[in-house]
Formats: sequence, C-alpha cells, structure tokens
Amino acid sequence: MIKKAFRFFLFGGLIFAVQGCFFAKTKTVDQNMIKPAPISFYTLKLKSLDGKEEWSMESFKGKKVLIVNTASECGYTPQYEGLQKLHEKYGDKLVIIGCPCNQFGGQEPGDAGKIGAFCKKNYGVTFRISEKLDVRGSEQHALYKWLCNKSQNGALDASVTWNFNKFLVDEAGNLVAYYPSRVNPDDAELIAAIEK
Repeated sequence: MIKKAFRFFLFGGLIFAVQGCFFAKTKTVDQNMIKPAPISFYTLKLKSLDGKEEWSMESFKGKKVLIVNTASECGYTPQYEGLQKLHEKYGDKLVIIGCPCNQFGGQEPGDAGKIGAFCKKNYGVTFRISEKLDVRGSEQHALYKWLCNKSQNGALDASVTWNFNKFLVDEAGNLVAYYPSRVNPDDAELIAAIEK
C-alpha cells in the first residue's frame, strides 16, 4: 500500500513537472496597454539570503528587474550560469534576484548557508539571492502575490509552474513578461526584452 502511494506521488509529481516545464507559455504585456498597477511594485520588500539586508524594490527604480525562483537540485539549475552571465553583461541596467524555493520536487532543501555556498562554488553567483520563500500557496510571499495576480500588478495573471520561472519588470516598475522554466537566460526573446 505504501509503495503504491509512493509510486502515485512520484508519478503525479513527474506529470506536474512535465506540464509545468513544457506546457507553460511565455506571457508578455502589450506595451501600449500598460497602465499603473493597483499596487506599486516599489512598495514591495524582500530580505537577502542571509537575512541581514532588506531590499526595497524602490531602490531598483530606473532598472529592469528579473525575478527567478531557483533551486539547487533541479534539471534547470545550470541556468544559474546563464543568469550570472546576464548579470555581468547587463548589471548596469538589470537587477537579477534569485529566490530559492523548495516547493517543486523538494529541490531546494538546504538552509541559507548551504544555498549561498552552492551558488558561489558552482556558478560564481554574484547577483542577488533572496531569502528562501514560497512562490505559491497559502504562504506565498508578497512579491509573488504581486507577480502572479493581475489584480495587484495590473498586467497579467501567472502561475509559477516549476523552478526557474522568470518575471521581468521594467524600469518604471511595470510587469512586462513571464517566462516558464524552459526559457533559458540567453533566449533571444528574453534578451530582446532586456535590451528594449
């Protein structure tokens, strides 16, 4: 009975992962349709991985912000390398924030120390990594409530479907795009949106 339940859980998780990775679609906002969000992006705050700093999104005014839910034990984890390259190339106009999350396949089980060490040792990460947080569900962080709900961001509804989903916010604090896991950091569409 336990073996059957485990197989069902494993199979169900696998189906969810496949759906989240392959069927989720990029969502972009028509630039002509952008209106002020009901809740300003710049009112949101986020703690650093070590908990010693609190970042106000207001401090990123004038720059694009790419927010990515990350995990250390995922098939998409090598995207850390691409995110680091984006940071190095566009750091003067783009803020990248990695948000560790353990909600998909339990693929981010470590504490802050382990996550930080992993990112630095394996990918030389120097972009911002936030506190570990929930990106969906009853404990969804306020930043992700804003990113996922048109009623707050004024642009689009989205659902985080797996690790390494990406949200792009423009220089004025408008949500302009959502990209699923399979969209790599060097994807032409994402690069074009950053360079716009």
